[in-house]
Amino acid sequence: MSFFKKLLSLFIKKQSYYHLISKPIIGKEEIDAVVRVLRSWTVAQWPEVGQLEKSFCELTGRKYAVAMNSGTAVIHAALYGLWIGQWDEVICPPFTFVATANAVLMAWATPVFCDINQDDYMINPKMIEAKITEKTKAIIAVSLYGQVFRYDEIKKIADTYNLKIIEDAAQSIWATYKWIPSWWLGDVWTFSLYATKNIHCAEWWILVTDDEECYEKAKMIRHHWQSEKTRYEYHDLGYNYRLTDIHAAIANQQMKKLDWVCKKRQENANLYNSWLADLYPIIQTPYLHEGNMHVYHQYVIKILSQDWYSRDWLMQYLKDLNIWCGVYYPKPLHLHPHFSRIWYSKWDFPVSEQASQEVLSLPVHPLLSSDDIFFIISAIKSYVNKH
Repeated sequence: MSFFKKLLSLFIKKQSYYHLISKPIIGKEEIDAVVRVLRSWTVAQWPEVGQLEKSFCELTGRKYAVAMNSGTAVIHAALYGLWIGQWDEVICPPFTFVATANAVLMAWATPVFCDINQDDYMINPKMIEAKITEKTKAIIAVSLYGQVFRYDEIKKIADTYNLKIIEDAAQSIWATYKWIPSWWLGDVWTFSLYATKNIHCAEWWILVTDDEECYEKAKMIRHHWQSEKTRYEYHDLGYNYRLTDIHAAIANQQMKKLDWVCKKRQENANLYNSWLADLYPIIQTPYLHEGNMHVYHQYVIKILSQDWYSRDWLMQYLKDLNIWCGVYYPKPLHLHPHFSRIWYSKWDFPVSEQASQEVLSLPVHPLLSSDDIFFIISAIKSYVNKH
């Protein structure tokens, strides 16, 4: 069958099918686990959460893990645990989800934005030193889309200036940097199991560290600053950042699927890479650092805007075919009002602003078939050929 005949047949077959940008995997195991917790009458934070924290310590080889209910919570706790607060500065990229920088504000510190690389969209190590002052205490390095940040260069800077590295690894669980697991790179790591992530439990994050003091403070801040040894003694301003056993029960089952999910995403990404390669430079596939293992939380292409091509036009074209895509992120953080008040303005971070106009995430979740991916690829090729 010729390429165009196959495209036509797939179009007829799939025209009413929604190719979702993400699709959480919920199996019998997760359902049974939730039912078991509900029947146990222990639905708040207790045995399942403890098991989840233990599993993450075993997975990462780190000493301590603290599960919390959101990314904002866990980054906030990491900053607090590292004694970062009022008057301190934390360097982070503006091309990320808002929780990364909101947590810095919540700790009464100042987020100092640093622009990103043009190829991988992560914080540019060559620009970090110019941002460092006597108030700088840490760098939050976001491992974006499923690939780990340029650790070697950032570690060298952190050691020179005695800075902590917090890895916002929301999107990079199971990824490696030069064959080293993500969770061996930095001082504190924060991982996400939000509903769209590679594995999930609807809403959950976890802090992982070898720093005992950071660990103890994180446990207290998540429970209204109570010590587990002295209940109803409040030692400071704390919060309710606890995770329920219902969520943790789902996560404990999802942990068993981590290897399969990430490998399936990689297989899907490889199909995209091979079939989209001939559309370069109009369509650029994700950049992969030598020695890295990408886990493709997102499969992000770059569309070079010209008079007859644009990211938004392609996105609409795909949407008309019921192929749902996403833009992560459509506006860098420094252009939002509560950050622009920190004397940031348009054109301060041009690479981030350009990326926000060019990136497009295609469906890559494990439940896609090869025919699904071929349909999406064919639609992209059709758009390019028409223009």
